[in-house]
Amino acid sequence: MLNRKGRRWGADACVVGFSGGGVGAEFGDPLRERMVVTSLKLQDLIEEIRGAKTQAQEREVIQKECAHIRASFRDGDPVHRHRQLAKLLYVHMLGYPAHFGQMECLKLIASSRFTDKRVGYLGAMLLLDERHDAHLLITNSIKNDLSQGIQPVQGLALCTLSTIGSAEMCRDLAPEVEKLLLQPSPYVRKKAILTAVHMIRKVPELSSVFLPPCAKLVHERHHGILLGTITLITELCERSPAALRHFRKVVPQLVQILRTLVTTGYSTEHSISGVSDPFLQVQILRLLRILGRNHEESSETMNDLLAQVATNTDSSRNAGNAVLFETVLTIMDIRSAAGLRVLAVNILGRFLLNSDRNIRYVALTSLLRLVQSDHSAVQRHRPTVVECLQETDASLSRRALELSLALVNSSNVRAMIQELQAFLESCPPDLRADCASGILLAAERFAPTKRWHIDTILHVLTTAGTHVRDDAVANLTQLIGGAQELHAYSVRRLYNVLAEDISQQPLVQVAAWCIGEYGDLLLAGNCEEIEPLQVDEEEVLALLEKVLQSHMSLPATRGYALTALMKLSTRLCGDNNRIRQVVSIYGSCLDVELQQRAVEYDTLFRKYDHMRAAILEKMPLVERDGPQADEEAKESKEAAQLSEAAPVPTEPQASQLLDLLDLLDGASGDVQHPPPLDPAPGGALVHLLDLPCAPPPPAPIPDLKVFEREGVQLNLSFSRPPENSALLLITVTATNFSEGDVTHFICQAAVPKSLQLQLQAPSGNTVPARGGLPITQLFRILNPNKAPLRLKLRLTYNHFHQSVQEIFEVNNLPVESWQ
Repeated sequence: MLNRKGRRWGADACVVGFSGGGVGAEFGDPLRERMVVTSLKLQDLIEEIRGAKTQAQEREVIQKECAHIRASFRDGDPVHRHRQLAKLLYVHMLGYPAHFGQMECLKLIASSRFTDKRVGYLGAMLLLDERHDAHLLITNSIKNDLSQGIQPVQGLALCTLSTIGSAEMCRDLAPEVEKLLLQPSPYVRKKAILTAVHMIRKVPELSSVFLPPCAKLVHERHHGILLGTITLITELCERSPAALRHFRKVVPQLVQILRTLVTTGYSTEHSISGVSDPFLQVQILRLLRILGRNHEESSETMNDLLAQVATNTDSSRNAGNAVLFETVLTIMDIRSAAGLRVLAVNILGRFLLNSDRNIRYVALTSLLRLVQSDHSAVQRHRPTVVECLQETDASLSRRALELSLALVNSSNVRAMIQELQAFLESCPPDLRADCASGILLAAERFAPTKRWHIDTILHVLTTAGTHVRDDAVANLTQLIGGAQELHAYSVRRLYNVLAEDISQQPLVQVAAWCIGEYGDLLLAGNCEEIEPLQVDEEEVLALLEKVLQSHMSLPATRGYALTALMKLSTRLCGDNNRIRQVVSIYGSCLDVELQQRAVEYDTLFRKYDHMRAAILEKMPLVERDGPQADEEAKESKEAAQLSEAAPVPTEPQASQLLDLLDLLDGASGDVQHPPPLDPAPGGALVHLLDLPCAPPPPAPIPDLKVFEREGVQLNLSFSRPPENSALLLITVTATNFSEGDVTHFICQAAVPKSLQLQLQAPSGNTVPARGGLPITQLFRILNPNKAPLRLKLRLTYNHFHQSVQEIFEVNNLPVESWQ
């Protein structure tokens, strides 16, 4: 339309310029005459810009034409203003500045001609936004146009309001839009509904204004009006608890509409690939998901319908898959029956067999969210999930890896770890770290035997040693040290692996440590569980020297090897001169840590050789729970028996005892008494007197905010039971101050291996918007060694229809929480 009319209008302008119709031409103004003559039509401008061979030519054409447009705006030509603005809008769409046309948009909007209004509103939508105060100047013009009753003009005004309407404009024009919602014209009502959606998103307080019209619009038969009404009700329910309660009454009506769509169809013109109006079905399912969430009665009403949709929808077409996926999400969000949830999981299982990668990715992501609540149902599709590990698409294989790790339990740990180990050997490099860490965590949690656990870790270290976590070496050495019956087996396995490859640094460190500790078992050859291996002392020393001299060895690895050589000096029966020579060589090493070790070991040889055997004894057995776990458990048991036998002390007795201690110590009242849990002379005196002393109440531990994003906050509060100082209770509180609910909230945590962590079940998985009832979850952390506390948290939830995953460490925990 613009091309054809633009050609005619441009010709008319040239005729006016040449015929002397302009004032400048009549008095012989050559500049104005030349400007009118050289001004291009819109179509000619487009052709000339497209014909430019270089960017410099394009800029030159645009600069010349913008100069003509500016001159026309300055002259205030009302007849041709909309033509000049149309050319300026084309220039703007090419990315060139066109801000000088903003005020011309306002003038055209205020005009009474429809041709002017059309270009003016288009220019306003392109050139204005909320950041420019000029957009507020068209509020009155939009209000007048909405009240005129001319449908095309009302449509232009509604489109502009829904595009650039700020919060102030929405508040001012909400009454006019509300009136248009009930207009007889479907054209105006459809645009008014979409404008109302924009207003609700900008100003949620306007929800009460649009509640009454929506109740009437639900009965509409017009497709566009019904689809827009469902969208508007969805926005209202997401942002207003009052609207949510109000529209739960129309659930039966929505169910009937959807049942009609599934059985008889709405109209053939809205069917896609044999699926009756999938867009309307999807919108109704989303609304039902919101209305049925945490509401038993509404969920019961829609259960039969959801089963009907899930069984009758064709899954061979993409439109049907979209409806099925929304059905699955709705089933999982509401309080549906157990059989219906199994049906939803089976639909996702069928998605995994689809040839479309996007559908498989959606299925994997959805199953990963459901594995916590419907673990047994998801387990049935474990073989299909494992097959997805071999996907060439990186995003698919990553999702399949996360889901496979989540499916590991005590009953399938051997088979699943075997599959994951096979994947580890061929997986892309960017997935190796996640795969290796996941295998180590699963093995630590579900290992059936210690030998299987050791073999699994060794396989991971052999395959992807450089990608494992930093604590893998410490964990394996602790595991081997605690399995006394497997010392001979472990040292021989590690020696064989080390002889084949010394490039995997974590594996080399563990092997060096094990050879140093149990080298005598390696030479004894009394391990019947593996093939006999004849090893002599020279071969062991040569292998450790090879590690020391290798350019691939890290300084920490060389430290392990040097210490292993030193320990072998007490394990081997031969001459130690070779070991002494190696140790003395590294006394001048450039690495300070390695040099210090070598100097100390050399001093041990020269000056304290009589103490060397005692100093280099085997490390004592270390329990997995920590070396002091049994002692503290015994002490706590004795303390409990003592507290039962002794009377409860009163406050005056405790204060008198403290006064007595002050007198005995000869100190003033400013004496600082030691903590009751630490051994101190004062504590010994209390036991000597056999008088119970009530410890002072522990100081409160300050709360800590560890996460905040888009109104979602995570706070930690701490408490320590007085009867068990090694136990720390952390209450995790998730709050939501945004305008949208947080759903499917899952909080997972990890702590260093020297600590024990137990996660209690959370109070829910949905955090209502606007400071609603928060979710709380209790962490129980046992820290017998009083080690510095570190937390690694993983949050997954849905917010504003988007999936959010955050992984972060908390290293600034209060000192009172672990000391």
